[in-house]
Amino acid sequence: RALISQASLKKKNQFEGTGNSLGGEVAASHEDANDNNNSKEAPNNDNNKVDDDKDVEMEDVSKDTEEAEKVKNTETEMKSDETEEKVELVDPTETLDKESIEQLTGAMGFSLIRAQKGLLYGQGNSVEGAVEWLMNHQDDADIDDPIPKQEKKASGSGGEVKSYKCNTTGKLFSSMASLELYANRTGYTDFEECTEAVVPLTEEEKAEKVKHLKELLKKKRQEREESEKKDDINREKSRRLMGKEMAKTREQMEMDTRKRNAYLRKKEKEDAKKERERIRRELAKDKAERMANKGKLSSRLGVDGYNPDGIQYDVSDGTELTSSSTSTTKPSSSSVGPSAHKIDDYIQKVSSYRAGGDGGKCLKTLLAYVRNVVDKPQEDKFKTIKTDNKVYKAKVKPFVGAKNLLLAVGFQPNNTTGSTELVLKEDADMKLLETTKNKLEKAYNDYMA
Repeated sequence: RALISQASLKKKNQFEGTGNSLGGEVAASHEDANDNNNSKEAPNNDNNKVDDDKDVEMEDVSKDTEEAEKVKNTETEMKSDETEEKVELVDPTETLDKESIEQLTGAMGFSLIRAQKGLLYGQGNSVEGAVEWLMNHQDDADIDDPIPKQEKKASGSGGEVKSYKCNTTGKLFSSMASLELYANRTGYTDFEECTEAVVPLTEEEKAEKVKHLKELLKKKRQEREESEKKDDINREKSRRLMGKEMAKTREQMEMDTRKRNAYLRKKEKEDAKKERERIRRELAKDKAERMANKGKLSSRLGVDGYNPDGIQYDVSDGTELTSSSTSTTKPSSSSVGPSAHKIDDYIQKVSSYRAGGDGGKCLKTLLAYVRNVVDKPQEDKFKTIKTDNKVYKAKVKPFVGAKNLLLAVGFQPNNTTGSTELVLKEDADMKLLETTKNKLEKAYNDYMA
């Protein structure tokens, strides 16, 4: 294109005028003009020279056009060749050293695909670099994937690129992968392409290299085993320490439980001791009163203290009599029966028994009798209480006020069968039973608090 433009410009300047004429150059003086007029052959000679110059210029333009077309065709061919070279793909494993592959697959036991990847991406395209790369990437998810084809690299004008060189250390690398690995490991960034090929190792060097690599593998394996042993030891220490801590915690909990049980036993003994002392005082008081009244008691002991005549006996009219009341009390006092207005007094009498938790057991049994009737009024079995069973004899009968509470809420002796059962009346007040249940629950909770 440049040649064509130059030729066109030259032609234009030639024909449009550059200060020349067909007759030649313009006369610069009178003497030159006289000489030209006197000369008769000058015009013919000048015309012949102009024609010759035109022929020469036309030949130059045609040559320049041909050369421009050749240059254009050459550029087109180069572009097409470059395009073909860009899309051409080659197998990168074809250029690998077969002996190195045999050493990796045969002597060291690597698979073919791993050996090829190690030589391609390892340092220096050598067996040592391949082993080092495989040791670092053996756990990769794509380690066994096929190797993709790569574009064929075009050779430069300065010769075929056979290796890459580190300008800092002067070390040669046979592949870009090994160069990148070395750059990432060392941090060097000054590299260049090199036409010098990596010199292959001799048989002795290969054997020495294989020996060195085996020792390196053995050393790395030993380091890994030692690291695993240390980890196992640390885990075992942690497990033992945790076991000791758990045992210590369990022992502390057991010790706290023993202390609590010992405290409860001690408290129970102290309560029993206090109760025995109180009983002794009551007995001494009773004895003194008997001695003062010629062996008779003027009145019964109060409900706040222990009553020696506390065991109840059943009579036909449902009243409770004691040995002291039969001998010393007035007849009017024994004829008083249970009343619904005295339910709170009965509960308070039962709650006054603190020794051994007997009062709490009695309250719990009375609550069960009353709650069964309130919660399940349609069940007839809960409307009958057998007074000859062990529960009633042990937890209800010995305590003052317990039977009177049952009689006050609607239970009565069953005289038709001749047994000692207590049967709930048909017209029993359910509201009174429910109120008594709530009072018993509150008294039991207060007793156990």
